[in-house]
Amino acid sequence: MPRKKKADAPSPRRSGARGHIENGGVVIQQPIVSTLRENYMPYAMSVIVSRAIPEIDGFKPSHRKILYTMYKMGLLNGDKRKSADIVGQTMALNPHGDQAIYETMVRLTRGNGALLVPYVDSKGNFGKAYSRDMSAAASRYTEAKLEKICKELFGEIDRDTVDFVDNYNGQMKEPVLLPVTFPSILTNANTGIAVGMASNICPFNLAEVCETAIARLRDPNAPISETLKAPDFPGGGFILYDRDELEKIYATGRGSVRVRSRYAYDKQSHCIDITEIPPTTTVEAIMDKTVELVKAGKIREIADIRDETDLSGLKLTIDLKRGADPDKLMQKLFRMTPLEDSFSCNFNVLITGSPRVLGVDGLLEEWTAFRRECVRRGIYFELQKKKEKLHLLKGLQKILMDIDKAIAIVRETEEEKEVVPNLMIGFGISQVQAEFVAEIKLRHLNREYILNRTKEIESLLEEIAGMEETLQSPKKVDALIIAQLREVAKNYGQPRRSQILYDLPDPGREEEEEAPAYPVTLFFTREGYFKKIIPQSLRMSGEQKLKEGDEIVQTVETTTRAHLLFFTDKGQVYKSRAGEFDDTKASVLGDYIPTKLGMDPGELPIYMAVTMDYKGYMVFAFENGKLAKVDLGSYETKTNRKKLMGAYSTKSPLVYLAAIPEDTELLCATTASRMLLVNTAMVASKAARDTQGVQALTMNAKRLVRLLWVRPYAEGMVENPHRLRTKSLPAAGALVKDGVEQGEQLQL
Repeated sequence: MPRKKKADAPSPRRSGARGHIENGGVVIQQPIVSTLRENYMPYAMSVIVSRAIPEIDGFKPSHRKILYTMYKMGLLNGDKRKSADIVGQTMALNPHGDQAIYETMVRLTRGNGALLVPYVDSKGNFGKAYSRDMSAAASRYTEAKLEKICKELFGEIDRDTVDFVDNYNGQMKEPVLLPVTFPSILTNANTGIAVGMASNICPFNLAEVCETAIARLRDPNAPISETLKAPDFPGGGFILYDRDELEKIYATGRGSVRVRSRYAYDKQSHCIDITEIPPTTTVEAIMDKTVELVKAGKIREIADIRDETDLSGLKLTIDLKRGADPDKLMQKLFRMTPLEDSFSCNFNVLITGSPRVLGVDGLLEEWTAFRRECVRRGIYFELQKKKEKLHLLKGLQKILMDIDKAIAIVRETEEEKEVVPNLMIGFGISQVQAEFVAEIKLRHLNREYILNRTKEIESLLEEIAGMEETLQSPKKVDALIIAQLREVAKNYGQPRRSQILYDLPDPGREEEEEAPAYPVTLFFTREGYFKKIIPQSLRMSGEQKLKEGDEIVQTVETTTRAHLLFFTDKGQVYKSRAGEFDDTKASVLGDYIPTKLGMDPGELPIYMAVTMDYKGYMVFAFENGKLAKVDLGSYETKTNRKKLMGAYSTKSPLVYLAAIPEDTELLCATTASRMLLVNTAMVASKAARDTQGVQALTMNAKRLVRLLWVRPYAEGMVENPHRLRTKSLPAAGALVKDGVEQGEQLQL
């Protein structure tokens, strides 16, 4: 009988006639941590550092390689070249394929319209940033060259202002950064998704950025908001001004900007023409969403919608039905479609190879430091050149004393290699000076030529002294940067494209009045899930579907016109309306509120307040024994703001919060086995949302006493409730039997 193979013996794998692969099919166990460290981490770092995150000069490596290649091709002042030629030559620096290079180049062009300050002058069809379906023509059909503003990118690159490194195969050099003379990191939108992090930078007006940089150079504490009004998007539109949110972006680099489309109503044809849209959407996405709403019956005023974009620019036309109000319709569309959208900011930038999230303040500070270094390096480079020239001219000046002697030395020297040493000995000059003299043509060995050349010595001495003084004076370096910024703003500054709306009407008021009102039951769970169920569906449904370990903590019967306030564990509140959520069933999990309302990372909702008219109070109880009562009207805003910061005080941990229509009694328990019945009428209401309230319970700091829990009081919950009531605050409360704090004596 044939012998069986051993189970652990690998069988040879054959590949044609080449024999077998040694150890083919053998599985080697390796710890997952080692695999991640050795294989995944290098990839992740490469994506972060060399691909997705921009640097302080405002460019990713792919952008920088394309622009530098075009500069070396002479396209700063020359004629346009075929895009295919540019892409092909860029592959010497960027070996990621011609299609990826061309797509990156398209976004840099004026024709595509993605950048507020385009760097590539284009000819041909480069697509449009506002269209999903309008793509660029093939690279063999289009042409391009560098825009004039690229002089501010490459004007100093040959003066040793930045470092150069080898390209991927070591055959040529490329710049690590570009010596930009203005804060380009803030003038163009830049989006990148790396591994575990991302970057999303909104653009600002070039003239405003230069003005802000000048102000910060003069006074590092100058307020940014005085000169930098708001972002400015290439597609125009209206910026819905929110001072708090802009200040947050300026300080931290995170936040969001609301952008609204621009429209005009044509009375004659009874249609609306939309000519500018937010940068985060496309014409096709707006049309798809609008058609969906019309089919669902949520919008009834639209007869037709079509894309009339042509060579003159974007134009989306909406035909209205007879009797439709265009302004009311647009308010609906702003709420329900991407015609009004948010640009989420995440100013993540590579600073000396490390990703950092910086606000506008931090970016200007880093750019200023980078620019100062570039200016100093450029001045030092020119200084060395002038010192070398001065050194040569001083040697030529010594020859002036005795031209005949110089000629005699050259003529009488028998070997050519001895000419330079003999000149050095004869005139006491250095080897470099002697080489320079030895290379002078015979026709120039006359007094007139030498006198004309040596006249430059005095001007060179003055220039050298001026450069050395500038290098030693930070104020003079800053003065040079300020002069360059003024020149950039003068030559390339443009009026704002995105206008700012300061006094904003509430687009949700009329929509709320017209929305159909019907009864619903709202459910809110501990994990942050929300359901809105109509009574018919609730009667027919079975058990509520919940996430494992989750439970329903609030059930409210109301109508679709109710306002919802979701308080979070980060001291913020997010506002919505019941009508904005879809009707659902008990058999689904429902909407996850942090995702639905766009909460901050790690933020969780802890309570849902439901109101129709913002009457009543919000009651907050804190661990330090304080109670706060805030007018519910303090959370009502004239503008349609979805997020309010400072919803309640965060100076002490929150124990309890609730919305109450009128004053009521609260049962409070402390860790010292004391309980107290507090009537909220004893606590004065405040308009300030972040008030700390009043001291309701006397706490013993030495014994580390704290408020344990608070519950709404109902008759029969405790025995002898009169013992627990008080006529004044603060009060210590009454001692109760052991176990009350666990709720053993409560009768529900």
